[in-house]
Amino acid sequence: MSQAARATDEMVRIEGGEFTMGSDHFYPEERPLRRVAVDSFEIDPYPVTNDEFARFVEATGHVTVAERPIDPKEYPGALPELCVPGSLVFRPTSGPVDLRDWSQWWAWTPGASWRHPYGEGSSLDGLGSHPVVQVAFEDVEAYAAWAGKALPTEAEWEFAARGGLDGADFTWGNEMHPDGRHMANTWQGQFPWQELTLDGYARTSPVGSFPANGYGLFDMAGNVWEWTTDWYSATPSAEPAKPCCGGASRARPAAVGDSYDPSQPQVRIPRKVLKGGSHLCAPNYCLRFRPAARSPQMIDTSMSHLGFRCVRR
Repeated sequence: MSQAARATDEMVRIEGGEFTMGSDHFYPEERPLRRVAVDSFEIDPYPVTNDEFARFVEATGHVTVAERPIDPKEYPGALPELCVPGSLVFRPTSGPVDLRDWSQWWAWTPGASWRHPYGEGSSLDGLGSHPVVQVAFEDVEAYAAWAGKALPTEAEWEFAARGGLDGADFTWGNEMHPDGRHMANTWQGQFPWQELTLDGYARTSPVGSFPANGYGLFDMAGNVWEWTTDWYSATPSAEPAKPCCGGASRARPAAVGDSYDPSQPQVRIPRKVLKGGSHLCAPNYCLRFRPAARSPQMIDTSMSHLGFRCVRR
């Protein structure tokens, strides 16, 4: 474990510092490169697991967004049969499809929730040490509050994910598969139909199944996307808030109004930034199992590849 981090009360302390945030040679939403400073904080070494989330639900009686009845008035135009508790579940296609149409592989699935991650009939048997999925933003905020923690900002998450390797493409360096080794739970083959499972996992994996980064943090790449507190903007601020004496800046988060999806102007549901990629990330479609990568997520939506971890400041 790097001297920059040490285990503290089952969390890992990350000493504050400066780093280069973003990337200028992958996806447009990662630009521009900017020098950012963060304060010290502690972070969970793993994503929150099904066992941990179950303890929270048992203690609080929390009912997740995916488990609640749906008010059709909130979703005008939705088919009546879809206005039931459920969530989005990944379904591989039978062959190549138009990669611009995500509805080819994501299906609204009645009964899908954190307890039944792939729909009715699925269960958590054997998945206690896997990351909890099918959790919306409200759910993860509730868990964090119960645990006496918080969710990370995008800058905190990326700083921790880099593990001291400032500017590297991946959490472990610049090679995707150093010495031919799979360093994270990602998709091998042609997405969304050909999963070769060369890393041993077709879906989620137990947390800690792959090597830790330089700060002793696991699953900061692949396995599940992770929620952050920042509102999403397709273009991160090129001129973050300046310190009084020069040097690195403090990241300036986007405003909630910037987060609405411009391709769906009729949908006024704000979006948060996700980080880390997932087991569904493939180089031919989503090479986003990298620290700089980011993705938008509507706050009311849960999915079968989406989880979280917490911080303490």
